[in-house]
Amino acid sequence: MNAWNFILFGFAVLAVVFGILQMRKAQQAMVEVSKAQAKAEAELKDQRERLIAEAEKEAVRIRDRGQKEAEALAKEAELKVKEQALQARTEAEKLANERLAQLDKQSQRLQQKEDGLDKKLAQVDQKTKELDLKTEKVREDQEKLETQRSEAKSLVEAQARKLEELSGLTREDARAELIGQLEYTAKMDAAKLVRRIEEEAQEEAQKKARWTISAAIQRVASDAVAETTVSSVQLPSDDLKGRIIGREGRNIRALEKATGCDLIVDDTPESIVVSSFDPIRREVARQSILKLLADGRIHPARIEEVVEKVKVEMDQHLKELGEQAAIGMGFPDVHPKLHKLIGRLNYRTSYGQNVLEHTKEVAHIAEYMATELGADARLARRAGLFHDIGKAIDREVEGTHIEIGMELLKRFGEKDEVIHAMSCHHGDFEPRTVEAMLVTAADALSAARPGARREMLETYVKRLEQLEEIAGSYKGVQKSFALQAGREIRIMVDAGQVNDDQAYWLAKDVTKRIESEMQYPGQIKVTVMRETRAVEYAR
Repeated sequence: MNAWNFILFGFAVLAVVFGILQMRKAQQAMVEVSKAQAKAEAELKDQRERLIAEAEKEAVRIRDRGQKEAEALAKEAELKVKEQALQARTEAEKLANERLAQLDKQSQRLQQKEDGLDKKLAQVDQKTKELDLKTEKVREDQEKLETQRSEAKSLVEAQARKLEELSGLTREDARAELIGQLEYTAKMDAAKLVRRIEEEAQEEAQKKARWTISAAIQRVASDAVAETTVSSVQLPSDDLKGRIIGREGRNIRALEKATGCDLIVDDTPESIVVSSFDPIRREVARQSILKLLADGRIHPARIEEVVEKVKVEMDQHLKELGEQAAIGMGFPDVHPKLHKLIGRLNYRTSYGQNVLEHTKEVAHIAEYMATELGADARLARRAGLFHDIGKAIDREVEGTHIEIGMELLKRFGEKDEVIHAMSCHHGDFEPRTVEAMLVTAADALSAARPGARREMLETYVKRLEQLEEIAGSYKGVQKSFALQAGREIRIMVDAGQVNDDQAYWLAKDVTKRIESEMQYPGQIKVTVMRETRAVEYAR
């Protein structure tokens, strides 16, 4: 035990000795570090003082060099200023000499003008004296004239009083009667002159018009489409009617709700009638029924799915139709949103005429006439293509189809010339270009050609009655007859009450009233007939 304690004590003594040795080494290292720091600080101080001294010497050298350069620049600037001053002085002297020469010339010209003015003043003085003499003579003549005028006035008044006594009319009455006679005579003379001018112009214009219109019509031949608000769907068998109706009518109600059309299932064999005033809805309903029949699955959920799919296909179909029409007309730059609107016209009819076919026909006729007349054929064709574009959505938007069409074309970047040409085809705006008048004429030709349009019997009869009523409202009219399906009206007048010139004005007045009060396709010819019959019986 004592041995172990002794060993431990020996280790402790060794550890203490080792620690003391380490501390002495650390102290020696610290002393050496302090010496090294002191030496480095001394070296840095010496280097800093040396650099400061060198910098001061360099600053003195730079300052001396700068002063020398500044003095040189100052001398150079002084020389330049002197040179510029000398040059400016030379130029100023030159300008002064030139100005003096000009002033001398102007003085000479002024002196010449003064001499001329003196001569003219002398002439004016002479003319003034002559004018004074003439003025005095004119004054005397005026006094004599006033005296004669007062005497003439007295004589005229005396003669007027005698005429009033002899005729039994006052001056105002005689003036009114004379003015009435002159007005009647002038109106009749004007009617004769206007009629003669119109006849000559018509004879000259009809030759060119017949050729232009006939050439345009011969190049176009379109079929008419009957106007209808119903479509018929043919069924393979009558057994399918029950499946379309569904249990308690749920299928047919789902179809009507999804398509917005009325479905009529009656006793007609193997047929269902789809009724709607919107032709696109009617076509969607018809195609949906055909797809449901081909698929065989007919229930409300499937019906809604098929109708939505057909609507998407119909939108694509309308866009393709419009794109084909635009490209077929030679306009690949038409805005894509206008393609669908053009395609919608294929399912729109006006008086039984397919509007898309009518639009193409108007474009071709306007183009042909513009080519014959030397106008802008491309502009006429483009305006003809867009002239009824508003009818694509006129049932969904307020306003006339012309106003809607103008707004659409402005929105989609069409030119003002095209918009103006299409806006005039119903007379709502005054045409300012030849192309606008050609589009109007082409629209009338396309609508008025035989077989192009048809209308309901009630509208037809009402128009005939209104024509005859307008004609019969004028004084002197004995009978009136509407002919050629309302495209002509003949008016028989009393020859004793209406003369030839008045008959001409009657035709004009009836035409204006028809244009302002009636709506009709094409044009209406007004013919006033006047004849005198002498009847006697031999007994």
